[in-house]
Amino acid sequence: MRHPTCVLYAGVEIGADARIGAFVIVGEPARGRAEGETITRIGARAVLRSHTVIYDGNQIGDDFQTGHGALIREENHIGHRVSIGSHSIVEHHVLIEDDVRIHSNAFVPEFSVLEAGCWIGPCVVVTNARYPRSPRAKETLQGVRIERNARVGAGAILLPGVRIGAEALVGAGAVVTHDVPARAVVVGNPARVMNSVDRIPAYYEQDSPG
Repeated sequence: MRHPTCVLYAGVEIGADARIGAFVIVGEPARGRAEGETITRIGARAVLRSHTVIYDGNQIGDDFQTGHGALIREENHIGHRVSIGSHSIVEHHVLIEDDVRIHSNAFVPEFSVLEAGCWIGPCVVVTNARYPRSPRAKETLQGVRIERNARVGAGAILLPGVRIGAEALVGAGAVVTHDVPARAVVVGNPARVMNSVDRIPAYYEQDSPG
């Protein structure tokens, strides 16, 4: 089902049973490219809610969902069963693996890597410019890597180049300036290791999505 106000540019391929809301734009040409020059693919059963904008060159798997007003720039690789919340922004050349959940009002810049099953809370800010506005700022961008099933709490800030280890937990509002070990719990500004998920009863049982 496609709302009559949505815009699908040339070169857009969307799988079966998609639901596309009002004022959605898919295949917006990146600067310097002609319409349809780069193919945009979205798998089956996509749900694109109103005012979502997806640029050209994205390769997106099945069961993809966006909230209202999500913005996804060009040339990203996004896996299956990925959800990107309302008003969140994913810049270009980002890798998002299967089963990733990005909540509302998050910012994910270019060269970020979000491994399978990781969870990004609302208002999380991921950064990649170590020296903004410096002469070589664009040449020295460093993406953040969030490993499998790691969890980043609401309002956390991740500095350029940090690695969040598998199944780690970043507390709400933390400012992460260094790598986080796998299964560690970090809190504060700057974030410090305070615990392990192995000692949190809520994680003793198998995780449930949320």
